[in-house]
Amino acid sequence: MEVGAELSVVRSRKVVLDSGICPAHIFIEGGKIVNIVPEGVIAPQTTNQQILDVGDLVVMPGVVDSHVHVNEPGRTNWEGYWTATRAAAAGGITTIADMPLNSIPPTTTLENFQTKLHAAKDKCFVDTVFWGGIVPGNQSALRPMIKAGVPGFKCFLIHSGVDEFPPVTEADLQPALAQLKGTGRVLLFHAERELKHVTPPLNSKSSDPRDYTTFLMTRPDEMEVEAIRIVIQLCLQYQVHCHIVHLSTAEALPIINEARRAGAMLTVETTHHYLSLAAEDILHGATHYKCCPPIRTRSNQEQLWSALKAGKIDMVVSDHSPCTADLKLLQSGDFLKAWGGISSLQFGLPLFWTSARQRGFTLQDVVNLMCKNTARLCGLENRKGSLVVGKDADLVIWDPDREFEVRDSSIHHKNKLTPYLGQKLQGDVFGTIVRGKIVYLQGKFSDKPLGEHILINKAQL
Repeated sequence: MEVGAELSVVRSRKVVLDSGICPAHIFIEGGKIVNIVPEGVIAPQTTNQQILDVGDLVVMPGVVDSHVHVNEPGRTNWEGYWTATRAAAAGGITTIADMPLNSIPPTTTLENFQTKLHAAKDKCFVDTVFWGGIVPGNQSALRPMIKAGVPGFKCFLIHSGVDEFPPVTEADLQPALAQLKGTGRVLLFHAERELKHVTPPLNSKSSDPRDYTTFLMTRPDEMEVEAIRIVIQLCLQYQVHCHIVHLSTAEALPIINEARRAGAMLTVETTHHYLSLAAEDILHGATHYKCCPPIRTRSNQEQLWSALKAGKIDMVVSDHSPCTADLKLLQSGDFLKAWGGISSLQFGLPLFWTSARQRGFTLQDVVNLMCKNTARLCGLENRKGSLVVGKDADLVIWDPDREFEVRDSSIHHKNKLTPYLGQKLQGDVFGTIVRGKIVYLQGKFSDKPLGEHILINKAQL
């Protein structure tokens, strides 16, 4: 079977459906699933079928990664659509949602959104949706961007790391939320807030910026908890769907649970790095582990896993945030000055599965946390996230039991620097199918990008 081929049937003895895992034939026509026939039932025959039989390999819905920084246009030396979406395809991801920063310009106006769409044209190997951004004073730009197809908006309650995407105050958010009310769109929050009593460790002569603990002290759990209190208050006041991106602290879980009981339309994600990396293991000067919010302790990590198991965290994403190696300041090893962001887009599925299977998670849990719930967040629940007749034929074919080592030569991100280099992971991706077409198969990609830009138009304004 050639990469780029359009399939009629995918057959496996392990197909992950909502009802369970079973042998089945998945019939595809026009990029959609038109029939799912369990083994033992006589399957309909059509002429000129392109059949891919993968035997005992698992077939499940393609992963939807709702938190990816592609950085194009403007910072294409960090990443770009060509490299990011190839990495996604190699990792079994069939849809990404691109964040409104760190591209230049940021996606904060209709004109800037159109600039981004133009930059991404003919470069996406998987389907792509685009988040808008909220910055001070752009509330009048939100409705035009909604009409143009963004599924929602992201904002920061603290400096974003780039000056062209400044943080917002409660005063900025009130008119923005008024614009979003009734549109069905979601507002994503980077939920950290400056605290007056947190003193930067550089003021202390005994603090070593190469020591990870020095950096961790500058981003205490309380910064997240206090920011999430603001999010909850606004969520309840305006009755708009609000979403906490990259939750790192388990200390916020009690107020999140309380808010939901009070009726807040609040969802929460965490990331692969918070679930697989721990502060205790970060070596002196290992700045490629730096991100914001920070990687916290192993005991905190176990609480995040427990919350996932209990359904109190809704989804797991990459927050793929690459940069060039020089910005990580590996020579000086200064955690306080290095760029904060971790590259992991390609390895999200095996990263999650390697740890999750040891904690009793099932393949259906993987689908819920990395496919179904992320698709719903992006307004794609009618097209993506599960193997159902009528939805897009987006599939990942993989071996959950096969172990592999993350090597520089196998990384498809533009910049290869990642804390996962050299790690052995379980769950090797065999192939990725986007709307019935093979975009990745056994290390090879389709000759040309086969992904589409998806514009969300579910709200009538």
